Amino acid sequence: MKSRYNGYSFPLRETVTREKVRFRNRYGIELAGDLYLPQGSTGMLPAVAVAGPFGAVKEQCAGLYAEELASRGFAALAFDPSFIGESGGEARNVASPDINTEDFCAAVDFLSTRDFVDPEKIGILGICGWGGMALNAAAMDTRIKATVTATMYDMTRVNAKGYFDAADSANARFATKQALNAQRTADYRSGSCSRAGGVVDPLPEDAPFFVKDYYDYYKTERGYTERSLNSNDGWNVTSALSFLNMPILRYSNEIRSAVLMIHGEKAHSCYFSRDAYADMINGNPHTENKELLLIPGAVHTDLYDRKDIIPFDRITQFFQTYLH
Repeated sequence: MKSRYNGYSFPLRETVTREKVRFRNRYGIELAGDLYLPQGSTGMLPAVAVAGPFGAVKEQCAGLYAEELASRGFAALAFDPSFIGESGGEARNVASPDINTEDFCAAVDFLSTRDFVDPEKIGILGICGWGGMALNAAAMDTRIKATVTATMYDMTRVNAKGYFDAADSANARFATKQALNAQRTADYRSGSCSRAGGVVDPLPEDAPFFVKDYYDYYKTERGYTERSLNSNDGWNVTSALSFLNMPILRYSNEIRSAVLMIHGEKAHSCYFSRDAYADMINGNPHTENKELLLIPGAVHTDLYDRKDIIPFDRITQFFQTYLH
C-alpha cells in the first residue's frame, strides 16, 4: 500500500505552502517538521505547533490540522516527535513522557525565533496521545498562550492502568513490568529491538470497535503513510516502560493559559478528556479560559481527519481569541 498524496494522507491546497524544517530539542535531538504558511503571507503571524496521534507522523493528522490552520491565517508547524518519522534520536520507535513533552517546547523555541512569527502569539495542538503531551507542556511552558487537545489520550494512565483503569493494580503492573523487562534482556542480547506491530492486520472478526476504528484509519488508503508506526511495524515492545512510573498532568490545575479540549462523545477514549478537564479545573483559579467541547456522535478517529466533524471554525476562533 502507498500513501495517497506522495507520502501524505491529505492533499496540499494551492493557498498554502509547505516547507521542510529542522530544529533541536533541549536534549540535542534534531526534530523534523513541515512548516505550513498562508500563500503570500506578509508580516508577523500567530503560530501553532501540532503533533500526534500517538504512533502517527507529521504526514498524517498533524499535517492535516496544520495545513487547515495555515489556510486560516496561521503559521503552523507539524512535527515528528523524537525517535520516530524523520526526526532523530536513538533508539528508534520509542516514546518518553519527558522527552516528548519537551518536543512541544522545542517547537515553541523554533517558532518564537522566526521573523514571521509573533513570539507572544504561539499555541500548540496535540492529537490523541500527543494531546496529553500538549497539556503537559502547557503546564510547564509559560510561552504557550493557548492549547488545543483533540481526541486526547493520557498515555501514562492507559499504560499503567489499562483501558478504563481495568488493570489498575500492583499485581497487574508487576506482570507488565516482568514481561517488558524480560524483553529488554532479549533485545540487548540480540542487539535489536523487537517491534510490537502496528494496528492489527488482518483485522479479526471479533475485534472491538475501537480497534476497527483504528484499522479504518491507519490500515486503509484513508490514513496510511509509509513512515507511520501504527500503519506498519509499531513501537518497540519496551517503549511503554517509562510510562508505567511517570504520570503526566500532575500540575495541570496550575495551567493559567487557555485550553480547549475536544473529544468525540462516542469515542472509547472520551473518559481521558472528561477526567483530565475535571482535574485541570479542580482548584484552578483560571477556569474562565478553559473549555471541554464534546462532539455529538463522533468516535475517536473522526477527529483525525473528518473535516465535516472536526470543529475547525471553533478551533480557529479559540486561537484567534487567545493569540491576539
